[in-house]
Formats: sequence, structure tokens, C-alpha cells
Amino acid sequence: MKKLILEARINEYAMRDHNRNVPWTSDEIAETAARVREEGASILHFHARTVDGQPWNTFEAYDDIIRKVKAKSDILILPTLGFISNDADARNRIDNVVRLAQDPITKPDIAPIDTGSANLETFDRESGNVSFAERIYVNTTDSLVHYARELKQAGVKPKMVSWSVGFTRRALMLMDMGLIDEPGYMLFHMTDGKTITGHPGTRQGLEAHLMFLPPDRRIEWTANVLGGNLLALADTIATRGGHLAMGIGDYPYPELDYPSNEVLIRETVRVIRAAGREPATPEEVRQMLDLSN
Repeated sequence: MKKLILEARINEYAMRDHNRNVPWTSDEIAETAARVREEGASILHFHARTVDGQPWNTFEAYDDIIRKVKAKSDILILPTLGFISNDADARNRIDNVVRLAQDPITKPDIAPIDTGSANLETFDRESGNVSFAERIYVNTTDSLVHYARELKQAGVKPKMVSWSVGFTRRALMLMDMGLIDEPGYMLFHMTDGKTITGHPGTRQGLEAHLMFLPPDRRIEWTANVLGGNLLALADTIATRGGHLAMGIGDYPYPELDYPSNEVLIRETVRVIRAAGREPATPEEVRQMLDLSN
């Protein structure tokens, strides 16, 4: 079977009240990157954070992190555009990645495009309470076209992030427009716990995504679960030919006694090897996703 792309989602916006191992500083992120690479991860997805864990969406923060990461490992670089902490000015969201791409040392290999907007309320089923009822993650179609064009010009591979079938159809639209080249890299961003916007992190939720992947497109798909245990789906994803975007940034993994990212990646590799797959190296991922630019 083909090699499996293992993307480490090391911090997102996770705080340390649930898992004390979430890395925030540039040094912590670089150390984590080296450790997850040693355990089998080939891509590093990260958010720049302040020393107290707040989002830090500056060019200088990402420049510092990437230089430190590359000094310690050959892992591929996939920074965020900032998610809801950086979506107020849609056109300027892409600026950090474009500036980073001008220097071969700091150029990201991949950058995410969430291909739609989403309500981001949270719902507590036990209490019946809804929080953040007015919160919306904004990605207008005009902005998506702009992101895709800018990334193509910069030579950075887009990761098309799909929260639901409509997002997938919009991602395919960008490919049909010639703005995103094959092979596509698509993340099925499922959600569990209090976040209800995405498909649930179950086999049925995954299958609902896969039903709408066209057979005539070259797309490497991967999956994560925000607020849920992706490891429980790892065997299914591996046997279905997919890839994994795994990390304590999405979920603290109490099932594994609140592990570090490298321990979680190690356990993930054990599961995928039992399913007959091997983790891809960064160089193998470059070939699989055509990251030659």
C-alpha cells in the first residue's frame, strides 16, 4: 500500500488546562517538531502563540518559528492563516505566508485554505447551553479565490480544508478554475464534543465526506477530529487509503493519559503499521503532493 502522510497538529488554540504538553513558544514548537519528525510525522501544522498561549499572528513570530524548526529537522512546514483570530481582514490573512515564501529558508511547503464559512458556536448537551452563538468563521468565495491565486504564485501548496460537503464542492470549484493543481491535498475537518459544525468524527461522518470525492480527480485526502479521538478512526482511515492529521492541538487524548505530541504520533504509527501502511518521509510527501516548486 502507498505510504501514509502523517501531519502533526501540535497546538492549534489548545490551552494547557486539559493537556500540559501543548507547545506555545517558538523553542517549544521547534523541539516538538523534531520529536514528532523522529516518530514518523512528515508535516508540521502549527499556530504561533504567545508565552501565555494567546494567538500571535505576526510575520516575525512565524519567521522565528520556521527558522528554529528547520534548524532541528527536515519536517515540512504548514503554518496556519490564523483561523478565527485572523479573519477580520480577509485579504491580508495571506500576507504572512506570501512574505515567508520570499525567503527559501522560511518558505512554507503547504498552507491551509478553509473552503467556506462556518458558524462556530459550542453546544453543551448536558446543560443545553449554547455559547458563542454569534461567532462566525468568515471565508468568502472572493477571499478563497484570492488565497488560491496568491499561494499558486508563491509556489506554496494549498491544503483544502473541508468542514462539510459544501466545502468540498467549493474546493473542487477552485481546482476546476485552475487555481489549485492536482494532486490536491484535502483535509476532512471533522468535529466532536461541543463543536457541532463539522461532520462528526465517526465512520459515518468520514464516509459522508468520501462519497463526494470525484474519482476522476487526483486528491490525497487526510482527516482530523477537532474535539474528538482521531486515533479511534486511524485504522479505518489507513485501510481506506487516506492520511492522518493528528495532534494534541485538536484533542487532549485522556485515553492515552494526556500524552505529548510525540507519544501520540508514536502510537499512531503503531496503529497504521498494524493496518499495513508505513509513514511517508518528508521527501516522499514532496513527491506525492508534487511540492517541487
